[in-house]
Amino acid sequence: MIKQWHITIPELTGRTRRRVWLYLPESYIYNEEKRYPVLYMFDGQNVFFDEEASFGKSWGMNDFMEATGTDLIIAAVECSHSPDHGRLSEYSPYDFSEKSVGLIRGKGSVTMDWFTGVFKPYIDAHYRTIPERSHTFIAGSSMGGLMSIFALLHYNDIFSRAAALSPSLFIAPAAAEEMIKTSHPSPDTILYMDYGSNEMGKGLRMRRSFGKMISLLLGKGVMLDARIVPGGEHCEACWEQQIPFFMNTLMYDIDDIIR
Repeated sequence: MIKQWHITIPELTGRTRRRVWLYLPESYIYNEEKRYPVLYMFDGQNVFFDEEASFGKSWGMNDFMEATGTDLIIAAVECSHSPDHGRLSEYSPYDFSEKSVGLIRGKGSVTMDWFTGVFKPYIDAHYRTIPERSHTFIAGSSMGGLMSIFALLHYNDIFSRAAALSPSLFIAPAAAEEMIKTSHPSPDTILYMDYGSNEMGKGLRMRRSFGKMISLLLGKGVMLDARIVPGGEHCEACWEQQIPFFMNTLMYDIDDIIR
């Protein structure tokens, strides 16, 4: 079952409304005693339904969840659609410049303060979640993937596991490296991260950069599942194909806790 409603994030976009989607597993309806882990997701409009996706293709998470019967709540929030590069701003932990867009002021901390200080408490208060860090995850792709890594590393008291698909670590690699270096994740922190081979280019530069990011994360003690997807592209259709991989990492060895 998927619920949908509108919210505002005054700190980011004032009174502009955006959508929230909440997936509840089938067992939620008939087992009123059971509590569930929660996966928070960025770019909520792209998570469940093609007709709501930004480019006409979603991840199809609903189909996967129903087919597998995974006992997990998913809470997905729509991104900013401000023409003034609102999505880039709220999904970046730091300022960066790019020729095609100019200077972007990163508001990632504001975004995550809202997620952890407003949105998560609301979900925990209104639904049967397991609110502890051990059962709280976050995921996204592209800029949402970057934010998932940021959230995992710098809001590590809230999130224990994350999935970052094609994360935008290379828009400002020095800042991304600093983001990792200044973090202090707990030893039980788990990250799934991947890129499509067609994103990496034919040269070695991006692959070497990817290797450096992997080394930094491992140096921080993060338990890392890192992949290069053969023939993978930077698109929802490819990310949909990776759902079994990252869900296996997120749900690996998660106890079926009933409270």
